[in-house]
Amino acid sequence: MTTTRRSAEETARLGDEIYERDIRSLVEDVHDGAFVAIDVASGDWAMGESDLSAVDRLRSQQPDAIDVWLLRVGYRVVASLGGGTPQRSR
Repeated sequence: MTTTRRSAEETARLGDEIYERDIRSLVEDVHDGAFVAIDVASGDWAMGESDLSAVDRLRSQQPDAIDVWLLRVGYRVVASLGGGTPQRSR
């Protein structure tokens, strides 16, 4: 099996596209603040209460996942540097 590593920009674009198309409607109203990890190659995804738990769950489903996009349900960013509070997307 050949594996490729996408650029960060391509991984983000694909991850956002998969989230909007396949995942958002399933999680947005019920799991606000949870983390979602998406394998952009397969479209498989997993959710967790922390970024690490979401990625661990995804890796248990897709051990060979290389390009993983991580986001937080209801937020524009996963985390904020410099002590600020991440802004909500609503």
